[in-house]
Amino acid sequence: MNKRPIAMKKKVLPDPTPVGEAGLRELARQMLVRLGEDPGRDGLLRTPERVESSLRFLTRGQHEDPAAILRDALFDVSYDEMVIVKDIEMFSLCEHHMLPFFGKVHVAYIPNGKVIGLSKIPRLVDVFARRLQVQERLTTQIAETIQKAIRPQGVGVVIEARHLCMMMRGVEKQHSSTVTSSMLGVFRDEQETREEFLSLIRSRNGNGI
Repeated sequence: MNKRPIAMKKKVLPDPTPVGEAGLRELARQMLVRLGEDPGRDGLLRTPERVESSLRFLTRGQHEDPAAILRDALFDVSYDEMVIVKDIEMFSLCEHHMLPFFGKVHVAYIPNGKVIGLSKIPRLVDVFARRLQVQERLTTQIAETIQKAIRPQGVGVVIEARHLCMMMRGVEKQHSSTVTSSMLGVFRDEQETREEFLSLIRSRNGNGI
């Protein structure tokens, strides 16, 4: 007589993702404990709450739609010269170490019948910067979003940034900076246009970042 196979009870693993603010605060408290700290001491009593608040602020861009930000700020204008918004302050979090990187963003485009309200370009930078990021992707996201929104003759984006993951740890090079660029349309195809853009952003006052 054949025996019926014993049904194996499926093991249910706990959901590793905490839900809600209390879960994130508890993770921060546990991190303090694992670092050898006492989360009950005066200076750390509200640290988990502050960590939760700051991380939500610094990553809020992942819940925002960049296209929606530009949608109400597109204007029909018969202007076909270069538009530049430079020295836009940028702060972001490196997705590899969750340490900050910061610097300046320079954005240029040549209109093709439409322009973007000037205040929306820094806002667009913030939407993509307020996420766990890498500088290379941040640069291309800004350029590609503008290209898609107004179909200009071309877009150029340059970011100069310093990364605390290099300055505070690892190679510990405090004065190093990283420069990335994304050139689309005439900025990529025409050397003269590209060089004009780069020349204009180098002409700013001060010593850079």
